[in-house]
Amino acid sequence: MGQRQRPLRSAEWFGTADKNGFMYRSWMKNQGIPDHEFQGKPIIGICNTWSELTPCNAHFRKLAEHVKQGILEAGGYPVEFPVFSNGESNLRPTAMFTRNLASMDVEEAIRGNPMDGVVLLVGCDKTTPALLMGAASCDIPTIVVTGGPMLNGKHKGKDIGSGTVVWKLSEQVKAGEISLHDFMAAEAGMSRSAGTCNTMGTASTMACMAESLGTSLPHNAAIPAVDSRRYVLAHLSGNRIVEMVNEDLRLSKILTKEAFDNAIRT
Repeated sequence: MGQRQRPLRSAEWFGTADKNGFMYRSWMKNQGIPDHEFQGKPIIGICNTWSELTPCNAHFRKLAEHVKQGILEAGGYPVEFPVFSNGESNLRPTAMFTRNLASMDVEEAIRGNPMDGVVLLVGCDKTTPALLMGAASCDIPTIVVTGGPMLNGKHKGKDIGSGTVVWKLSEQVKAGEISLHDFMAAEAGMSRSAGTCNTMGTASTMACMAESLGTSLPHNAAIPAVDSRRYVLAHLSGNRIVEMVNEDLRLSKILTKEAFDNAIRT
């Protein structure tokens, strides 16, 4: 691990021996955090869009635990916090209306709190661009971990895409070409696991964008949500964000014109 390039941002909260430092540390200690965790360790925020109303992101509690393990292993201290989770599958009329709201939520959460780096847990369509935009405005070391796509849907021995087959089946049941039982069986078999749409929709596109921009570790976009490699990647991302803090590798150094050209091509 390289030499740290500049003082920790979190030291402005926790690194003083005055009344302000007393208050910041004392309130955090009500969670059972021992004093040595405040002594020069990078504080890493885990920005979590977990929500049971966002099925794509419903497994993020477990994902966050693996990120925490990686952060602790690398010598940082993890602090998890929630932000607005705008999932496309339930939110009416469209999650796009709340993308900027989510971005502002993320920006203010990062800007106003004592963290030296942040891990963005993203998945459903608008969470990836929203969290990246919010974090970019704060310009601290940032890494993206997406939730990964769900398993392929199955119906009568064939793969069915998440959300794409419903249009065809809906017309078939109206026309009497298939039974209501078959229609409901397809519904039960379409979403077989946690994760985002398994088709090349917005969630997969944004995951590919995040990786090709250089904001996530390699292979992040394609590993299925329930694949054990997804949790290995989360752990390694926890390792890497601590290194990025020590390297002072902020988003402004990553999100170059060349990176955006590469993401557009991808």
